[in-house]
Amino acid sequence: MTDRRPSLTPLSTRLRDRPPGLSASLLNGVVAAGLGLGTLTVLVLGLWISSPYPDSGPGGALHIAAALWLLAHGVELVRTGTVSGAQLPVGVTPLLLLALPVWLLYRAGRYATDASADPDGPPPVPVRTAWLGVVVGYLGVGTAATVYCSGGELRPSWGGVTVWLPLVAVAGAGAGVWSAHGYPPQPLLRALKVLPGPVRRAVSGTDARARLGTAARAAAAATAVLTGGGALLVAASMVWHGAAARASFLELTDGWTGRFAVLLLGMALVPNASVWAASYALGPGFVLGAGHLVHPFASDPAPLLPPFPLLAAVPDAGPGTRLNWAAGLLPAVAAMVAGWFVARAAVRGPRRWRTGRTAGVALLTAVVCALLLTLLAALAGGPMGVAALSRFGPPWWLTGPAAGAWTALFGLPTALVVRAWRMWRGRAGTAPAGATPKPPAGAPEARPKSRSGGGTGPRARREDTPLAPQKPVRDPTLAVEEGYDILPAEPFVPGLRDDLDRALRQAATPGPAENTADETPPRDDRQDETPREDENPQVGAGEDAGTPEGARTLRETGNPREAGTGEDAGTPQRDETP
Repeated sequence: MTDRRPSLTPLSTRLRDRPPGLSASLLNGVVAAGLGLGTLTVLVLGLWISSPYPDSGPGGALHIAAALWLLAHGVELVRTGTVSGAQLPVGVTPLLLLALPVWLLYRAGRYATDASADPDGPPPVPVRTAWLGVVVGYLGVGTAATVYCSGGELRPSWGGVTVWLPLVAVAGAGAGVWSAHGYPPQPLLRALKVLPGPVRRAVSGTDARARLGTAARAAAAATAVLTGGGALLVAASMVWHGAAARASFLELTDGWTGRFAVLLLGMALVPNASVWAASYALGPGFVLGAGHLVHPFASDPAPLLPPFPLLAAVPDAGPGTRLNWAAGLLPAVAAMVAGWFVARAAVRGPRRWRTGRTAGVALLTAVVCALLLTLLAALAGGPMGVAALSRFGPPWWLTGPAAGAWTALFGLPTALVVRAWRMWRGRAGTAPAGATPKPPAGAPEARPKSRSGGGTGPRARREDTPLAPQKPVRDPTLAVEEGYDILPAEPFVPGLRDDLDRALRQAATPGPAENTADETPPRDDRQDETPREDENPQVGAGEDAGTPEGARTLRETGNPREAGTGEDAGTPQRDETP
């Protein structure tokens, strides 16, 4: 009989042929969602345990933790069980809570890619595999949390779940995978295809990546200045309205556990308040209830606001003063910072940007800054109830365009002026190679005289002017340690050898040369080492030194005085000795 193995089912075949790294990517998504949900669960359970009079059991605390996790993704919650029996929406997302899932998704995307730092290491997981694996794993946990949270007092809105939860997962995981692959420009170039033709041509070209990167960095810097300055405005207003803020803090609860919970909620909403203050400085302001707008020129908050420390810092009702108008300095400074970033990039590369290119990047920075502020304003606000509490936060459809207008108004001139100043300073501070400094006006021109005293020219020189010593030029072929040999070499004298060379020659010379060396009387080394003033120890002074006999005696004895006295002693002669 033939043993046949059972055929695999289609599901088993797909699991067997799945791409490598898919299971690890799914696990990374599940772990990221579990860490975020677990962090909030531990915090809520800690407050519930420490509360002296909890309103519900541990099940209610777990429902609140799951609801807060969904709210951190931008999902709008619906509060049930109110006194009036109406369902009240809660749509203000604490931006500090939003940072937690975004950071966890970013790390999960990087880990799922599994990119090796070694060039010879294994290839990273494909982009689609890592990205989809993390997103699917994260959404699986999110769906389970939504189903579990649907039975509590804070129920998620299914419309928000289907929009905001996948959007945050896709954006966070995509950023992590993109950074793990080295930020390739292809995704951005593909996204630019949806733009209109003139806009796409304005941001395309050989240096499109440099321009887009500069615009993104400049817009991020301007946004950071706006939000950071907004935080300073909030802090100053809190100090100005310190008594009202302290009274509202103490009015909310009596126990230290409740006050600690209010403090944590206020800290989570500080980024929201910073965005509100930035919108206030930009001009559109923010809305505190339907029809109640607060901006630098007038303040009209809702009459019945819930007691909360951050709401107590709102400017008093009435027209604005010069102190309120001074908030307009913040967007001007942020726009100048963006222009400075653009100007620095315009003169830094090997090919400096022209005026039109610099102006185009400054305007692109204004567009990116408008998009960033629109997104932040939309996330920082939302409904807190019905009727008068249905609108809270800055109007995003006005905040973004206002930020773009401020950036274009002050950033464009700043970029052009700083660019021109940097280029002028570079030309003034850098002299061309080989340039000779010009003499001052009215100074006589110095012309060197010739040796004869009458001519002029590059070769002419005064007789009493000494020649400048030439600097030694080191041979580049020498080793590093040979450069320290700075002692001059001794002049070469034909026929002169040291004692060792003479001894070797005497030992190697047969016959008469050996006997002559033996019969040579020993010389006084001390006398040779200290020559007289009229003697030259290196150059022979005898007449016969240039003859074969003199050269032979000089080579054997090493004493030039024994070679005779004559004028031709220093002249090398042919050695005819065999």
